[in-house]
Order: sequence, then C-alpha cells, then structure tokens
Amino acid sequence: MKTSSPTSKSTSRREFLGSAAALAAYFALPRYASAAESSKPCSVFNGVRIGTITYSYRGAANTAEETLKALLQDGLSECELMGGPIQSFAGIGGGQKKGAPPAPKTTDAQREEQLAKCKELRKMFNDAGVNIHLHKLGFGSSDEEIDFNFMIAKALGAVGITTERNETLAQKLAPFADKHKIWVAFHNHTSNYPVMDKPDPILEHGKYIGFNFDVGHYFAGSKGLSPIPVIEKYHDRIISLHLKDRTADGGNLPWGEGKTPIKEILQLIRKEKWTFPADIELEYKIPQGSDAVAEVAKCGRYCKEALA
Repeated sequence: MKTSSPTSKSTSRREFLGSAAALAAYFALPRYASAAESSKPCSVFNGVRIGTITYSYRGAANTAEETLKALLQDGLSECELMGGPIQSFAGIGGGQKKGAPPAPKTTDAQREEQLAKCKELRKMFNDAGVNIHLHKLGFGSSDEEIDFNFMIAKALGAVGITTERNETLAQKLAPFADKHKIWVAFHNHTSNYPVMDKPDPILEHGKYIGFNFDVGHYFAGSKGLSPIPVIEKYHDRIISLHLKDRTADGGNLPWGEGKTPIKEILQLIRKEKWTFPADIELEYKIPQGSDAVAEVAKCGRYCKEALA
C-alpha cells in the first residue's frame, strides 16, 4: 500500500498536519518538560530533550534493570530502548537460528502476557523518571508479528519504532503505522541518508513514516556536509536524532574532537523549539580505564554545556 507524500498535490494537508501536530503534542506533554521529583533524572536542557540509544551501553548493560541503572547513573530521562532488554524482560522470542526448527506459534494469551510485561517495563522506567520515547525491536516477517511490534510500542509508551532505512520496508509498514498511529523512524548510515534535492521518496509511503536522523553518519557519508540543512528541511518528519562526532573521512571520535556540528545542531533545536529528542550514540573507542556508562555521561555533559 502506498500513500501520497505531504508534498504531493493528492495528499490531504489537513491529514498530514494533523499527524504532525499530534506528534508535537505528544512530545510536549508535561512529563517531557521536567522531572516530577528532584530525585529523578532530568536531561531536558533549555527545552532540548537529550537521551541515548541504549545500544551505547553494549557490553555494560544487557537487562532492562541494568539499562535503567545505567541511564540513572548518567542522569538521562530519555531513551531509545534496544530490543534485547525488552525481549528478556517480557519473554519475547528473539528469532530462530538458521536451520533450527520453527518455534511454536505464540498464543493470544502469551501475547497478552508479553504486553502486560511491556507495560510493567514502562512503569518501572517511568517511576524512575525515564521515558522510553522509541524502541528498536525487529519487525519479523508476518503481518501478525509486525502488528504486535506496534502494540509493544504502545505498551512501552513509545511514540515510534526505529529501524534501518529501507524503502520496501517503509511501503510494507506504512499501513500498520497508520492503523496504530505509531511512527516508523528510519535510521540512515553513511550511504543512504535523506534526499535533499527533492522530497525524500521514503516519506511518500505514509504519514507516520519519518526519520531517525543520524547526524554523524550523514556528516561522514557526505564528506563533510553540515546536517543542519537536512534537519531544517525535514524537522516535521524527524522523530529523533542520533548524535555522534565524526570526521569527514569517517572516523568516530570523542565529542569535541571531530567535526560534526553537534553544538550548533542542539542550539538550533533550542532556537526553533523543536520537540524531537536528540540521542547520544556512543561509537568512539572507549578510553582505557573508562567504560560505556562514564563515556555516555561525558556526552551528556557536552550537550548540557552546549545548551547552557
């Protein structure tokens, strides 16, 4: 199923603006503005929501509880939650190994139990002061599996699901996204970033198709072009950013040592009062004597200082 782009003449402007307004309203809810209690983390700096994709903690936090502990240590109140902690906490299968016999079909009762556990996971994070704004869990191949993934997003309180950029997948997922009013945020790498010389065709497939825009990958893949014009062009279809510091020849470096204009990007979000989160993605080599949790904290301080 293919729907029109917001840039095409056949699109209902009211429909598109309605979905964009709903996204803005969702992000502007009071729980995103500040922590309810002083003991809870708050990483909203001058109106800019700073979080992390929990991939940043790989090797340091595997379970949901370990991940939450890492987020609290880093003072982060926002996250894009990877699939591993969700699957282990909720008892959701992680796929079959090649050559293994098919797994037994999940029953409706088991699905209900898994969704209840996802709601419990959401409550555990929310009670600690952390919002799960997105999750990254594979969609599976069947319509039932795809539909269930959107139900997981709702149970977690997430506004969307992230996945790697793929136009065929966008076309397949768009009807499910429209049905559930949950965004699919496509993540770019160095060779498949948003189109600038015309409307990006991936957005034409549905009004809940958007971008998880990785500014570091864009900077490296474009050989040093600023990500700011991309953000300005697509800000109403950006569901989140991934922040990392890279060089034009591709290297990942500790923040402040590369050339990606992270400070300028954050300051633009503050100036324009855009409400999508900007998530730290730790990909540079961790220095000897440090660890992932400590390095994410450094990146968080970098963001806070940029927005002071």
